[in-house]
Amino acid sequence: MEELVSVAGRFELISEALGGAKLLRRKKIADDRGFLSRLFEPDDLEELGWSGPVAQINETGTTTKGTLRGFHFQHPPFAETKLVACTAGAIYDVALDLRRGSPTFLQHFGVELSAENGCSFLIPAGFAHGFQTLTDDVRMIYAHSAPYSAQSEDGLNCLDPTIGVTWPLPVSVISERDKARPMVDRGYQGVAA
Repeated sequence: MEELVSVAGRFELISEALGGAKLLRRKKIADDRGFLSRLFEPDDLEELGWSGPVAQINETGTTTKGTLRGFHFQHPPFAETKLVACTAGAIYDVALDLRRGSPTFLQHFGVELSAENGCSFLIPAGFAHGFQTLTDDVRMIYAHSAPYSAQSEDGLNCLDPTIGVTWPLPVSVISERDKARPMVDRGYQGVAA
């Protein structure tokens, strides 16, 4: 794990990734019964880059190690900041900068999130998100700053060699929808920031 950068309430900023994405560790309060860690606290997270309300909180479960999901995002006005936490098992989580004109446009950053390391990934609006499960029986919690909009939903192919993510495991499962997502071509302009 990387060196602690700063503390905001119940969250420790471990590292700042490209374009404003941040790796956070949730502080645990523990005793002989177990522990409590805060998944979301608006004042602490606003200090770290969260903006806006929580429009929805989702949980996903993935049964098979090596499963690949992503890259998913929403276009404005439904572009969303995401706070991602893995509460069972482990994943390799990736944020991909799609913001038109960004100095880190089409660059990605990946990090391991697990129940054991207690980290969360704060991903700004204008990024696509994808992950690969490193264990069987993974559970994840996502907080989103904007509601889901089917008309604004989009994605890119997570196996695109132009993007160049080196996924840590061979892909065991990927949905037909994610396989059919487009590859980045020369004319790709990204999303409005």
